Amino acid sequence: MRFRPCIDLHDGKVKQIVGSTMKDNNILQVNFESTYSSSYFASLYKKNGLKGGHVIKLGAGNDLAAEEALTSFPDNLQIGGGIIAKNAKEWLAKGASHVIVTSAIFEAGKLLMDKLLELVDVCGKEHLVIDLSCGRKDSNYVVMTDRWRHYSEVKINRNLFDRLAPYCDEFLIHAVDVEGKQKGLDKNLIEKICPVGEHRIVYAGGIHTLEEIKYLRDKSEGKLDFSIGSSLDIFGGHLKYQDIIKEFA
Repeated sequence: MRFRPCIDLHDGKVKQIVGSTMKDNNILQVNFESTYSSSYFASLYKKNGLKGGHVIKLGAGNDLAAEEALTSFPDNLQIGGGIIAKNAKEWLAKGASHVIVTSAIFEAGKLLMDKLLELVDVCGKEHLVIDLSCGRKDSNYVVMTDRWRHYSEVKINRNLFDRLAPYCDEFLIHAVDVEGKQKGLDKNLIEKICPVGEHRIVYAGGIHTLEEIKYLRDKSEGKLDFSIGSSLDIFGGHLKYQDIIKEFA
């Protein structure tokens, strides 16, 4: 189990946002806006040897800040947000170790295998992360697309991981219903994910105590990596970044 750091970008600045408020006609809820640049956080992660973190572009106007982060820690940060087959290779050339995709491989709620195969052909499965961020719908969890504004028809279960694993290096899952709220992780979703088997999966969403991280470790037999945003003190929260990297880096 490893801690995977994040750099979320909105309007060119490092922010922590409640993802579920990024819907049309919603008032955007910002938990934190940093006075430091994206490169500051990338350099911090480099100093602490935190490989495999993700840089997420939340909308337009974030390309320059994303490039600055990648330049500060080249070949060790992943990039997501608006990634498609046409620009995936460009972002790898700018220093991303992986590109992260969701909406690029979905249309009208359906998973398009031809779009996924096109991405694999362009950048190689070893550089591809499939983001299966999801929300609860009835008794199931389904993948959400287009900045978490739309529910797809694809249900989260172990069969889905088995089906997609041959086409990517790892999976990223944000628990949309709890992400950014600092009120606890989504244990029902964890039940859908674990045991993870041989799949490489990074969970993000709602983590706000060390006990919850230990719960993830025990539930996944130490195989599930995790990310924390709003709860970290470097993003205005109460969990100490130094404590996290001391135990889980």
